[in-house]
Amino acid sequence: MAASELYSKNAHVWLPDAAEVWKSAELLKDYTPGDLTLSLQLEDGTVVEHKIDPKTKSLPHLRNPNILVGENDLTALSYLHEPAVLHNLKVRFIDSKLIYTYCGIVLVAINPYESLPIYEADIIHAYSGQNMGDMDPHIFAVAEEAYKQMARDQRNQSIIVSGESGAGKTVSAKYAMRYFATVSSSSEETNVEERVLASSPIMEAFGNAKTTRNDNSSRFGKYIEIGFDKDLCIIGANMRTYLLEKSRVVFQAHEERNYHIFYQLCASSHLPEFKAFKLGCADDFCCTNQGQSPVIDGIDDAKEMSNTRRAFSLLGISESDQVEIYRILSAILHLCNVDVKDQSADRCSILPDNAHLMVFCELMGVPCEEMAHWLCHRKLQTTMETFVKSVSKVNAVNGRDALAKLIYARLFSWIVNSINNALTSTVKQHSFIGVLDIYGFETFDVNSFEQFCINYANEKLQQQFNLHVFKLEQEEYMKEEIPWTLIDFYDNQPCINLIEAKLGILDLLDEECRMPKGSDETWAQKLYNTHLKQNDYFDKPRLSNKAFIIHHFADKVEYQCVGFLEKNKDTVNEEQINVLKKSKFDLLLKLFEDEEKTTSKFSSITGRAGKVQKETKKTVGLQFRQSLHLLMDTLNATTPHYVRCIKPNDLKAPFNLDPVRAVQQLRACGVLETIRISAAGFPSRWTYQEFFGRYRVLMKQKEVLPDRKQTCKNLLEKLIKDQQKYQFGKNKIFFRAGQVAYLEKLRSDKLRSACVSIQKTIRCWLTRRKYLRMRESAIIIQKHVRAQQARSYVRFLRQTKAAIVIQRNVRMWSKKRCFLQQRSAAVTIQRVWRGYMARKQYFKLLYEHKAVVIQKVVRGWLAKQRFRRAMDAIVLLQSCVRRIRAKKELKKLKVEARSVEHFKNLNIGMENKIMQLQHKINEQHKENRELTERLSILEKTHTTEREKQCREIENLRTSEQEAKAKAETVPSLLEQLSFLQEELENTRREKEDLEEQTKTFKEQTQQTIHELNMKNSFLNSNIEELNKEFSMQAQQLTEIKTNLENTKQLEKDLTEERSRYQSLLSEHLQLEERHKDLKEEMSVSIISSKFTHQRTDSNYSSNSEFSQSLSSTEDEDSAIQAEEKAQTNMDLPILLKLQKRVKELEDENRSLWQQLDKKEEAQQEKAKEVEMQTTVGRTELDIEKLKRQELESENKKLKQDLNELRKSLTSENSDLAPPAPGSLTYNILLDQLSSSNEELEMRKEEVLLLRSHMVRQEALKHRDSVLGENVKLELSEIHVFQDPDRSTNIHTLNEDGELWLAYEGLKETNRLLETQMQEQECLHSEKYKKLVEEMNKLRAEKEQQQKLLAQSLLLPEDARVEASLKHEITRLTTENLERMEQQEKQDKTIRKLKKQLKLYMRKVEDLEASAHQINSSSMTSTPVRPVHITRKEKEFQGMLEFKEDDTGRLLKNLVVDLKPRGVAVSFTPGLPAFIIFMCLRYADNVNDDRRLSTLLNSTISSIKGVIKRKGNDFEVVSFWLANTCRLMHCLKQYSGDEVFMVHNTAKQNEQCLANFELSEYHQLFGDLAIQIYRQIIKSMENILLPMIVSCMLEHETVQGVLGSKPTGLRKRSTSFPEETVTVDVLLQRLSFFHTTMSQHGMDSDIIKQVVKQQFYIICAVTLNNLLLRKDMCSWGKGLQIRYNVWQLEEWLAERQLTDSGAKETLEPLIQAAQLLQIKKNTEADAQAICSMCSSLTTAQIVKILTLYTPVIEFEERVSNTFITTIKNLLKDREESSNLMMDAKKIFSVTFPFTPSSVALETIQIPTSLNLGFLIRV
Repeated sequence: MAASELYSKNAHVWLPDAAEVWKSAELLKDYTPGDLTLSLQLEDGTVVEHKIDPKTKSLPHLRNPNILVGENDLTALSYLHEPAVLHNLKVRFIDSKLIYTYCGIVLVAINPYESLPIYEADIIHAYSGQNMGDMDPHIFAVAEEAYKQMARDQRNQSIIVSGESGAGKTVSAKYAMRYFATVSSSSEETNVEERVLASSPIMEAFGNAKTTRNDNSSRFGKYIEIGFDKDLCIIGANMRTYLLEKSRVVFQAHEERNYHIFYQLCASSHLPEFKAFKLGCADDFCCTNQGQSPVIDGIDDAKEMSNTRRAFSLLGISESDQVEIYRILSAILHLCNVDVKDQSADRCSILPDNAHLMVFCELMGVPCEEMAHWLCHRKLQTTMETFVKSVSKVNAVNGRDALAKLIYARLFSWIVNSINNALTSTVKQHSFIGVLDIYGFETFDVNSFEQFCINYANEKLQQQFNLHVFKLEQEEYMKEEIPWTLIDFYDNQPCINLIEAKLGILDLLDEECRMPKGSDETWAQKLYNTHLKQNDYFDKPRLSNKAFIIHHFADKVEYQCVGFLEKNKDTVNEEQINVLKKSKFDLLLKLFEDEEKTTSKFSSITGRAGKVQKETKKTVGLQFRQSLHLLMDTLNATTPHYVRCIKPNDLKAPFNLDPVRAVQQLRACGVLETIRISAAGFPSRWTYQEFFGRYRVLMKQKEVLPDRKQTCKNLLEKLIKDQQKYQFGKNKIFFRAGQVAYLEKLRSDKLRSACVSIQKTIRCWLTRRKYLRMRESAIIIQKHVRAQQARSYVRFLRQTKAAIVIQRNVRMWSKKRCFLQQRSAAVTIQRVWRGYMARKQYFKLLYEHKAVVIQKVVRGWLAKQRFRRAMDAIVLLQSCVRRIRAKKELKKLKVEARSVEHFKNLNIGMENKIMQLQHKINEQHKENRELTERLSILEKTHTTEREKQCREIENLRTSEQEAKAKAETVPSLLEQLSFLQEELENTRREKEDLEEQTKTFKEQTQQTIHELNMKNSFLNSNIEELNKEFSMQAQQLTEIKTNLENTKQLEKDLTEERSRYQSLLSEHLQLEERHKDLKEEMSVSIISSKFTHQRTDSNYSSNSEFSQSLSSTEDEDSAIQAEEKAQTNMDLPILLKLQKRVKELEDENRSLWQQLDKKEEAQQEKAKEVEMQTTVGRTELDIEKLKRQELESENKKLKQDLNELRKSLTSENSDLAPPAPGSLTYNILLDQLSSSNEELEMRKEEVLLLRSHMVRQEALKHRDSVLGENVKLELSEIHVFQDPDRSTNIHTLNEDGELWLAYEGLKETNRLLETQMQEQECLHSEKYKKLVEEMNKLRAEKEQQQKLLAQSLLLPEDARVEASLKHEITRLTTENLERMEQQEKQDKTIRKLKKQLKLYMRKVEDLEASAHQINSSSMTSTPVRPVHITRKEKEFQGMLEFKEDDTGRLLKNLVVDLKPRGVAVSFTPGLPAFIIFMCLRYADNVNDDRRLSTLLNSTISSIKGVIKRKGNDFEVVSFWLANTCRLMHCLKQYSGDEVFMVHNTAKQNEQCLANFELSEYHQLFGDLAIQIYRQIIKSMENILLPMIVSCMLEHETVQGVLGSKPTGLRKRSTSFPEETVTVDVLLQRLSFFHTTMSQHGMDSDIIKQVVKQQFYIICAVTLNNLLLRKDMCSWGKGLQIRYNVWQLEEWLAERQLTDSGAKETLEPLIQAAQLLQIKKNTEADAQAICSMCSSLTTAQIVKILTLYTPVIEFEERVSNTFITTIKNLLKDREESSNLMMDAKKIFSVTFPFTPSSVALETIQIPTSLNLGFLIRV
């Protein structure tokens, strides 16, 4: 690809800048080869000309496309260079607030100087088990990768954390160790993880200090090996330290502090245990006040001291050892305050009363005089003699400080060794993960021996890092089988040789230290002579002869030689050490024992003890070099993981990046070297599928082949001509740097051209549409204008024509008006006269007519009065007569009701009544006829009167004609005068009327005004009252609202309390299981120690042992006591924790039970009242039972007496001889025999009487009924049962059971008689009701006919006839319909009776035939033949009889060995629960409490054992959850409590438990159900968690539609090819769960709760991964999530689970998807987001907006101003501050009571269950 193609117009490049390091610029014109300058425009708008070097012709670095900016992995950038790395880190750190970024295999961590909520336990669980590239960069991802590779490759791992002071190395290492402690915590209750984490605060207290760059800077290097066993659980740890900064003990720079422990000790000096140390504040001591900054903001040293002491205790360091440690530290503080007085140039002294020296010696237990002497003197030893020499003040102070540093260094080493001993495990270590927290490359203004050693260590680490990166690159190329050339990378081996090789810097330094008069100046000259101008990495400064320069891999560093020899020697006055060794202080002696041991070992080897001290003394450089080589050997033997910590600025400002400082550290830590190595090869790598999905838009349809690999090859050969720019591997395509950017440019150009064409087409369509609309509008306007013109012309024509018509009509009107006036005057005169005459005649006729009407009315009223009096008298007589008759009939009916004949004559009486009613109807018809005749007479009179009126009307007409003739003779003038006079009078009258009306109107208006005022005042008062009512109602509403809120809060508290109780219950059960396991382990250990064989307690052993272990509580108590005796070796802290936890759980359980008992007391009282009522009803049955039992008991006694008498009289084999006749005993026996015979004869007579009475009753009462026939059959069977040859001896009378049979027969007859009487009473009442209804109907009809007659009399003749006809027709139709219905009913009854008759005939014939056969067979056959007796079908009681020894077999076959799949498919759901409950009913029936409790306790323990063994099998857990709930519901349903007996049948109520009250076991089984429910949730989680992220986030329904961004090296290096998991797979799994639970018969409410929990897990896991994955926060991914959620909602609708609450749990995920799709620009968008995202927290909303990443160039990033607007709008929202959803949350479960309709007596036990020892009862 030519440069002209890349450096085209509008391309972006990077220019170097002094302040910002790199600046972005844009090309203003295309670059052509040969140009010497580039015209560029900076971001601020300034135009610059960039000169191109004519020699190198190097162009500025190109900038990556915006779509690649902000990537998780720097290697995903197309252009890999320094400005691209810096800009990507800056965008992520400042804009996205992301502190972690991958750079290949390196994790770059930038210190935010602010606490972030990204290290909680839920974040740890979210990263656990994930691939490193699947989630956003994080220290947890690196830790998980190391942990996973250790488990997968069985190879040790190491995490190398480096960076300069203040970059966050210690915090990163601490979080890595916390991750390991969390994810690898062992199942046992050990505190290894806590102890490993407890080492951190101790090491920070003793090894960290405040510097100008960091408030908690580690002043030593450490390498912690965390050991794991085969199960990948932490078993221990080991720590190695490097190069502790001892000089800080006696010297601190300005604004720095000493080690934290000194300030913690001073802050706690007021404690009583520290009073003896005589401490004060930190400003009182020289070694803590030099930096003048004794306090760190936000840190409480006293509180940190308590944390340190707690960590010591957790690591097993006793209180006495801790006090000794603090004693030594206090002594160091006092030692540094010892004042040395100057006496002369080479002499000094210490006052004998120096308080600090006295305290030091007192604390150390050494003599004060000797210590004061040797602090000011030293011993010189020559070959001949030894003498003491005084030293100067400077040397004395240096000796004092050296002693303090030595003591602190020895104490630090002893603490490290103690920590290692505490973390050492007896278990064999299988593998380890090392965490190296070591200083990064350092360069200061003055660099000394410490910086030299630090940079030496970083040179070694950088060499190892470069080799590892090169190795990974080489392995990647070889794995993909592509040709590769050797990559040239920086090798710093020459620099390392300069330092550590023979005659290197360290070798020369050690040699100079061995010289008697060696000095820093002579050592510097040796360096110049040896390496200057001979080694390119060594140089000398121009203006100094006491310094040297080394060219390190990061930068060149100038070291000052002053102090190198002294620090390398690390000499201390030996006499001072000897004084300390004389101390009686144990810990102080231990500090110097190590040196003596090493010295003695070496002297034993060499044999020259005299010169041991000089020969075995190792220099600091040599020690550091040896430990560094050991560290490198360890790292080379492990798989390294790199974390590079970056300090963003020196001001400790949060989220502020200084580019200059950042670039320095990136160069120093090797990140840029990684980029350079990656850029030298093929940094960009795509799988074929990813490449095809991304660049599908660059292909044509015909170019797409089934083989994706070949398709990609063809496309690349067409787009990139230079084949050296890419390589094809087995699974990936490798690109050189910049090629992906070129492809992205082609893709964006293609999309842009497509957008342009789309815009062109749309604009053309819009323009043409606008033109067509304009043309259509113009045509419409023209049409309307022309129409308006036509209408105006027509209007003109019409107006002219109308004018002519108006003129004509006006003229005609004027003429016509004159004519009409004259005509009206004449007509008016005629009218007035005629009216006057007509009125006169009318008044006359009216007077006569009214007189006639009055006469008519009076006569009619008199007739009605007479008629009414007659009718009342008649009705009264009838009622009296009927009453007398009714009384007589009532007496007869009462008499007849007592006799049987009444029922026979009942129908005859009814027929008589019907005849009487028919007779009454006929009489009424006669009366109707008489009334019609009267009506006809009245009509005739009416017609005569009408004829008279017609005659009078004719007379009036003739009179009118005569008046007209007379009126014509009156002159017209008189008529006009009279007319005018009348008009005047009328006008006067009208005027008077108007005046009166005005007066009345005024009065009325005043009255209305007054009334309106009154109404207004009334309305005002009403309004006030209504306002008061409204205020009252408002108060009531507020009270109601508060009550509702209180109820909601109570419900919420109840659910929280329930969930808390369930979680505590689960913890309690886990503790119990752990307790049992510990008991078993202890018993096993005791057994093994005694060398005797004894079976351990198990739930799955033989049946007998199983039943014995659970048979009684006494055995358990004894076993527990025996085990308690054997627990002497158990870990006491664990036992105490367990006991304390169990007590807390028991107290909480008791409180909950007390609350529940209070609520249940009221229900129990109600139930008792109902039971009292029911017991009254059962007393009669109980009396009958008692009578029957007494008779049976008497009969049994008689039989026993008879048997004993017979045996005593007739037994031949008895030892005693029978009594002789005539003896006293013989006579007594005869008397007893005679009395018993008399009683038996009386019983026999009673039986015969009962049987005869029974037969008679059967013959009389039941010969026509089916029940009677049944009784006859039973009696016949009784005869069949009898033996024909049975003797009638009185001794064997009761043996045949005749008395019992007679008694049973009598009872049956009584029952039959009662049922027959009840049936007769029912029939009688029904007939009586029917007669009453018929009587009522007849009365209603009679009343209706009377009303119709009264109405018809008032109607005219025609209407009367029609009404009577209609009424008659309706009456006849209703009668016909009723008759037809009666006929149909009679036909049906006749058919039924015929069928019954036929059946009875057949049965009688069969009976006669069978009886005939029996008689004939008995007569013909002389020998007695056994008769076949048909057994009746036995009625079972729903119980299963079992023996107490069979409990173990029962539960082994039914619980332990049962396979749920076969039972769920083949048999009744809940069959094991029903079987166990039927066994419980038998134990209750026989009143065996021991058997009952044994069965219940064994059931609970067996189910727990199955769940413990097979807890991960969903089918097993679901099966036993369903059966446990069913057993619990059965216990409630058959408990006898009325609350649970509402839906029971009568049979089920009879089967209730009678002897035991098992309400306590309801709670036990409820707790067991809660435990199983939580286990089923865990098993579902284990199945669902691996597929949720792939289904909901990673899978795309249509590949390549939404596009995918290029990925980096990190994801490709750790991702493995996995099967694509779609949403359909998830839905199939959910369907499997649902069908399994449904098949097992689980309650629908529980299924809904399980589904709700499933959907919550899906939502929580998906949202948590979305919040931790920047690549998933895009518009297209939001669309995909919405589609996947829609599929889940459809699944809910198909399963009819929409009301389960599962849809509501998906609301956070839905809102997150909507947030990704909604506009994010304006303030209105921000308000819409705030109102929409009600289920998301502010932290989640901000996190999603921050992570939002455009996948295509047409999307836009979310600006920081918009995010701040969101924060301001949501700042008042009250919510949780957690970022992640709690994926481990389990909703509280409830088990609502659901009764079963299954009848227990119908349940059959399958043979496949091997329960043949159970007997149905």
